[in-house]
Amino acid sequence: MTLPGIDVAVQRSPRRSSPLFAAALLLAVAVLPVMVVPKVTANDAKAIAPQRPRLISLAPNLTEIAYAAGAGSLLVGTVEFSDYPDAAKAVPRVGDAWRVDPERVLELRPDVVLVWPTGTPETTISRLRSLGLNIVEVPTQSLADVPRALRQVGRLAGTLPVAERTARDFEARVARQRARYAQRPPLSVFIQIDDEPIYTVNGRHVISEIVVLCGGRNVFADLPQLAPPIAAEAVLAADPQVILSTDDTIANPLELWNRWPRLRAVRSGNVYKLSSDLVTRASPRLAQGVEVTCSALERARSRLSATPQSQNAGR
Repeated sequence: MTLPGIDVAVQRSPRRSSPLFAAALLLAVAVLPVMVVPKVTANDAKAIAPQRPRLISLAPNLTEIAYAAGAGSLLVGTVEFSDYPDAAKAVPRVGDAWRVDPERVLELRPDVVLVWPTGTPETTISRLRSLGLNIVEVPTQSLADVPRALRQVGRLAGTLPVAERTARDFEARVARQRARYAQRPPLSVFIQIDDEPIYTVNGRHVISEIVVLCGGRNVFADLPQLAPPIAAEAVLAADPQVILSTDDTIANPLELWNRWPRLRAVRSGNVYKLSSDLVTRASPRLAQGVEVTCSALERARSRLSATPQSQNAGR
């Protein structure tokens, strides 16, 4: 799966490779010729696409969005890690987060190719445009982008009523959580997305946006990189009240952090594991990610409320 909007040049060992980092550490490594071609917007594409356009999605989150917008049956191709809903697993593959096979794309005769502007390598986008393919960029970097993307794909595919219902449901679920936790006592939170080495996210990432919505404060929000590696000593110095781990490779994050028993999060048992798909893949499932994150932070407040640590909330 993917981390929305990450464009940092960071390499990780193949042993540690996971769907989360497949797009989290996207690099434009495809060596393909670049040709400047005007960009196509959703409205432009609608004018030239048939009533039921053949779609290719070049990002797992866009595949989810297509299905949620009622356009899943129109998908004729996608990329690796497009695994939700189950029907997406049967859609033919045209590549992965790093490389797309242009010949395979052409064989599938798409009317529209959906791309993720901060995730799909620019060389790939330029190459496909140079082949005369109809490219539509679907930005998905924040919570607010998800309903916009649903409506964009719905208009393009002719499934706007379905997309509108899904978008409104998403907006309502997020709004309920925002209202519920707007006045809750703040908590300092460390967000961990990998352990070898330790990676986190800054304040511009959607996971951080979710934490803030739930009344948390990302202790590394001010770092310049979107998904930087950090030393364990930096976490010890920040001494967060809560640790949220989205690393699929860590079975028990509390056990991992127990080697530093003086950490406030460890002392209070406030180390939680969240599904990376729910909080890092910019799809309608982010609404569920908001709900489970807010629930985890509320449990943390309960555990801290009877201890002296609670006096240092949000430090």
